[in-house]
Amino acid sequence: MKRCLIATSLASAILLTFGCDNQDKEALNTPTGQQQLSEQSAPAVSSLEQQARSKMNTLKEMMAQAREKDVDVAREETIMWFSEQFLKFANWDEANPDTIEAAFGYERYYANDKKKLAAELPDFERRKVIEILERGIDELGQELRGEIKRRPVNKVDWQGTKAADNMFISNGKPIFPYDYFSKTVGQPLTNTDIYNDHLGALYHGGENLYPVDHDRAINSFLLKEDGTFDEELMKELTDIPDTNIGFLVYWIMGIPEWVEEREPEVRKGRSLFTGFDVDNPLARELWGKIIRRTAELTKDKKVTELGFVLANEPHWFAEKGHWTQNFKEMNSISSYTLNKFRTWLDNKYDGDIEQLNSNWKSQFANFDSVAIEIPIDPALQGEPIWYDWSRYNMDRGTDWFTFMQNELHAVNPDADTHIKIMPRMFMDNARSGGIDTEALSELTTMVGHDAKSFGSRNIRPGKSSEWIEKYAYHWGVVAMFHDFLESVAPDKINVNSESHFLSSGQWRDLDTRTSYVRSVYWLATLLGMDANMGWFWARDPDGSPEDRLEGELDFFDPGLGGAYAGSNNMQPHVTNEVTQVMYDLNSFSEEIVALREQRRPIRLFYTETTAINIDDYMSQGYKLYESMFFEGFPLGFVTKNIIEKQDNDLWDVVVVYRNQFVTDEEFSTLQTYLNNGGTIILDTDKALTLNEYGQPRQQKLTAGKGELIVLQSEDIAAIKQAALAQVSDSSRPDVMISEDNGLPHKATMWRTIAQDDGSYLVNILNVGHNTAKLKLSLKDSRPVSITNLMTSNEMNGSFELESEGVLLLQVTPK
Repeated sequence: MKRCLIATSLASAILLTFGCDNQDKEALNTPTGQQQLSEQSAPAVSSLEQQARSKMNTLKEMMAQAREKDVDVAREETIMWFSEQFLKFANWDEANPDTIEAAFGYERYYANDKKKLAAELPDFERRKVIEILERGIDELGQELRGEIKRRPVNKVDWQGTKAADNMFISNGKPIFPYDYFSKTVGQPLTNTDIYNDHLGALYHGGENLYPVDHDRAINSFLLKEDGTFDEELMKELTDIPDTNIGFLVYWIMGIPEWVEEREPEVRKGRSLFTGFDVDNPLARELWGKIIRRTAELTKDKKVTELGFVLANEPHWFAEKGHWTQNFKEMNSISSYTLNKFRTWLDNKYDGDIEQLNSNWKSQFANFDSVAIEIPIDPALQGEPIWYDWSRYNMDRGTDWFTFMQNELHAVNPDADTHIKIMPRMFMDNARSGGIDTEALSELTTMVGHDAKSFGSRNIRPGKSSEWIEKYAYHWGVVAMFHDFLESVAPDKINVNSESHFLSSGQWRDLDTRTSYVRSVYWLATLLGMDANMGWFWARDPDGSPEDRLEGELDFFDPGLGGAYAGSNNMQPHVTNEVTQVMYDLNSFSEEIVALREQRRPIRLFYTETTAINIDDYMSQGYKLYESMFFEGFPLGFVTKNIIEKQDNDLWDVVVVYRNQFVTDEEFSTLQTYLNNGGTIILDTDKALTLNEYGQPRQQKLTAGKGELIVLQSEDIAAIKQAALAQVSDSSRPDVMISEDNGLPHKATMWRTIAQDDGSYLVNILNVGHNTAKLKLSLKDSRPVSITNLMTSNEMNGSFELESEGVLLLQVTPK
């Protein structure tokens, strides 16, 4: 909080203001008098806090017993820490109802009930503290009684963790670093109440309260018009202690006034989080110099161990009516962008303006005279002009990030990079946003994103929550996105630089289930996530909101003002569970890595060509993905580039579903795959029959040396059956699990892998609403013994797994 005094109680205010003559003051200066004053002025401790502190004493005594028996108590130390913090926070919230009411008021979902929510919050927080303490007492009690045995916590080495080829390594083992992307703005990195094992201790360049558009240490304002650097601003970067690992962000939201004066067009073609035209030559000169200088200053510094984030949630939606239009995104384009588009078209059409005119139904004399209206009318989707602009817009974004990375690597060739790609840029149907997820994941040295999920219904009116009819949470938006990223870049570290598993602009739930938290973090890590920085931690150590969230809030970012309300900053149970699940994942890091590094026998063919041309490509494709997810092995994707660049023996079959539009190059790649002995399943004979402009293709795929199966059906069940029939025996799981959840659809996913000693690792997650009755067996019917690795207890082959339950098992043939 900003430095100010807050009256803690009415009693103390009265004592300090009235009725104290000199004799009274002298009396109060005695030890007895000070004690009496303290007793009178101290606010009454709530009964819930008394209960919580009684349980804290119980857990503390148990921890002492555990230490005497050499039982690890890292998990309980974190429970105690969060309990102490949130009891303090609850008292602050109770003493400052106007501030909390205002926080709820900034989020429209809560605004109508802000007074009631603010009044209820302190006791809600206290009750949740009691819950996590009771759970901690119960679990440690089981260990002390010998009923379970937990693996000791493998903590992150915040000073010594290193980035390897496709994982982070700490003390010779894989490790999954965790923290928050935005962390208590206004508090120093050296504050151990903020940077510790409980919350995470990744360093970054966003510790200080900042002017508009200066959110991170590396921003557009470091370079002055005379070509020199603002050394005072540069201290935000150079003053970062070289003690802890961390990450740095290129904050490209703003642009200096001197640039605008020299380049009046520099704001044309801006986006929500990219505040200038990326085609502008002066903007590029500015950022080229900034990147090179900051690369010099940070070379070999620990704060770069988790890489440079080249952009925060980039997108350039250029269609009329898109919500981003309200935030000045792509309301027009500059002459630089138009001319680059003309050059792109010239190359695309091999200089044939008549071909472009035929496609566009236009009459341009030459490519230098080509014009286009931006934002473009979405009614044009499926037309050549829509495809050309959308494809160019993606290439434009990729070109910008290629420029940024090249500037960085010119000075520091070993620097790691990633981009905070929003999952909607892949998962949603819209393709007008200028982001090619595959191209950017191929470009950077690490894979980057800010994957999200929903633990309950979307809070925004009119937004679909169809998934909730079948599942406890929206696992699919996590799984499909990760499976695509891991298919594109299987050997790269995967960094979620702003995980929205806990809250987002479209979802939050004050009483979020801890089982959801555990399941979604486990699922994402199992599917490839190597590090995550959550959204967001915004409490000062005294319990007040961070400096940035004090006073009247008026941010350009539409989501920031209301982000505090209903977030983990008000959820002791959620914030504690994040750390608890990361402790467990890190304690079993070698097992998790082994489980996820597996062959993906079924590959779904993906192409931006069809995605650009039709309006339901992803939503319909997701249904096929969902149908195959619960079969015990990882799913994957192929594209033209994946087929050409990766070993084709990594999969058994390629499924082409609802892909009518492909380029000639994509068609040729699929034919070459067949010629080399591959297997392809087409849904119908309409597949692949149109080029990117909707023009009929005369060629048809032939089997070559491979196998071509045309089903003449878009029925998902039939396609699934045909695909499963092509999976080789060696790719089918040796461990089989049958599920009875009382419903006609599966909701339990599992992964298994053989170990060197002949046993099997098995990870099981139930993402359904109901408790699942499961039966585990081996494919060859041998009897087995089963050990729950989380508790070291033996299990039967038939067992139940509650909704959102997670199991990690060792299965040993007898």
